Amino acid sequence: MSTGMYTPKPGAAPLARMITAQAAFETRMLLRNGEQLLLTVIIPSLLLVLFSTVDIVDTGAGEPVDFLAPGVLALAVMSTAFTGQAIATGFERRYGVLKRLGASPVPRWALMCAKTLSVLATEVLQILLLTVIAFGLGWNPQGNPLWAVLLLVLGTAAFSGLGLLMAGTLKAEATLAAANLVFLLLLVGGGVIVPLDRFPEGVAAVLALLPISALSDGLRDVLRDGAGVPWGDMGILAVWAVLGLGAAARLFRWE
Repeated sequence: MSTGMYTPKPGAAPLARMITAQAAFETRMLLRNGEQLLLTVIIPSLLLVLFSTVDIVDTGAGEPVDFLAPGVLALAVMSTAFTGQAIATGFERRYGVLKRLGASPVPRWALMCAKTLSVLATEVLQILLLTVIAFGLGWNPQGNPLWAVLLLVLGTAAFSGLGLLMAGTLKAEATLAAANLVFLLLLVGGGVIVPLDRFPEGVAAVLALLPISALSDGLRDVLRDGAGVPWGDMGILAVWAVLGLGAAARLFRWE
């Protein structure tokens, strides 16, 4: 029998193609989810517009949007990399989706890579939208954008690790409640809307060690104050990223 163009060639697709296809699927599913869109796009956008135009919180000297825009960018990263990913992955684990994916030709580490790429793609869309809104409100960013990008990448790694750790160790219902509770608590106490210096000194010192605080303060130092490399904030995010991803890799249960 001669070899023709229709001769079957059994085997898995190239690894890069599998990761890309899974990442595209994950991104489409996220963007079609109304609850996820509320969390990742609508809430940050509304907070940015509301607190930039209505004098509710004293953000210090300068235009409110110059304080709020970096904080809301940090919130957007947290909403996607931590809250949204934790909830989605938790329910995928509960319904056996992860178990079935883990039995597919796609390696488990490649599935995690695909989820990470999906998170990054969503964050790019979020950041573009929020940046356009902030410019419309009169935002005038300063500093080197490279440092802002590095902060966002470190923040994504830190929150992704924590989100996967929660989703891989708790029940789906517990993950849903805990992720939303953490989101609300860090929204209030993470320097996103309310400056940390409005809290008592001891409390502010503890809150400054949180990943959302490090990310929002680091972005603020660069984009509002035009500061150089925010080594301290990057160091805090790097520690959270190592601890979160390391714990997730060790403790994550697929079923």
